[in-house]
Parts: sequence; C-alpha cells; structure tokens
Amino acid sequence: MSKRRHDPELTQSLILGAAKAVFADKGFDGARVDQIAALAQVNKQLIYYYFDNKDTLFSKVLEAAYQDIRTKEAALDLDALSARDAVLKLVEFTWHYYLENPEFIRLLNSENQLQARHLKALDTIVPINRSWLSITETILLRGQEDGSIRPGIDAMQLNISISALGFFYLINQSTLSILYQKDLKQVAELEQRLAVMKDTISCWLTPHR
Repeated sequence: MSKRRHDPELTQSLILGAAKAVFADKGFDGARVDQIAALAQVNKQLIYYYFDNKDTLFSKVLEAAYQDIRTKEAALDLDALSARDAVLKLVEFTWHYYLENPEFIRLLNSENQLQARHLKALDTIVPINRSWLSITETILLRGQEDGSIRPGIDAMQLNISISALGFFYLINQSTLSILYQKDLKQVAELEQRLAVMKDTISCWLTPHR
C-alpha cells in the first residue's frame, strides 16, 4: 500500500481497471464507488481525490476504452493489403476485439442507456475516433480507384455496419440463444458469425456488374 501512496499513476491505473470491471458488470447506475475501491484495494477517498465523482470516473473509463481500441486498430498494417482485404481485416479486428474485451460493449451499452451523457462532455472522444473514419475513407478511396470497391460507399455507414453486425450479436447472445435454441457463445457459432459478417460486408462493397 505504501508503494501506491507514492505512485499516483499506479493508483489511478488500479482504480481505472477496477472501475472498468465494475461498470461493465453492474452498469453505471448499479456500480458503487465502494465496490470499485474494494476491487482496486484503495481507500475510497483516493477515488474522489483523483476523479472527483462517479461520473468523472466513468467518463475516464470510457475515454480509455475508446483510446485502446483505436490505438490497436491504427497499428494494423492495412496498407500492405488490397482495399477489399483491408476492409475485411477491419471486420475481423473489430469482432475479435469485442470477443477479447467483452466489457467494451457492456460499457457502450450502459452509456447508450444514459443517452451518451458522459461522451457529450468529453472533448477527446471525437478526435480519438476520427482515426477510424480516416482509415476507412482511405481504404474506400483505394478500392474505388482500383475498381475493387463500388463508388458511393459512405465511410461512416461502413464503420457503423461493421460495429453493428458484431455488437448486436454479442450484446444479445443470451436472449438469441434461447430464441434459436443454440448456444451462440460456442466457438463454431462465433466463427460462423464472423464468416457471415465478412460475407455481408464483402457483398455490399462489390461493384455492380
């Protein structure tokens, strides 16, 4: 504990990690600062010292979550791929990121229930996410120039479609598994879903003949 007392960055990192887990599990309204403090093994007063209140803490968790996915996305070597393959790589990346970071979609779901209250107050969110739009616009332009992607595809709509095809499936896995009497969390089902996502996006991109 003494080490944390002299390492503000470590303390804040521990708090943010614990907050991410609790907010993802309980939602914003259900999460309690006491729970976050206990998981981070810090005094509750330190949370208020560094983050003022629960709203500010949730905003910081959201900011860090978006920064993480965009940083990893920007590190993809998409220039080495053809335009169509680059788009499909983005589909694969997004899907696998959701699977490996299930708390991400839970955090977003919670924030949507709050009408994006915290995102509206974050000046950093638009710049952080601008990279995704820029990456997609560049790929689409390349594909239109070499004839592999039809003109008229809107980069924003493509980004939303990639997210939605995976987000809806994963956030509704439990109910969909009951409705269709299949365990949609099984590896085979997840692989089939990715194949459907890639085929859906690929068909949309194909130039009309």
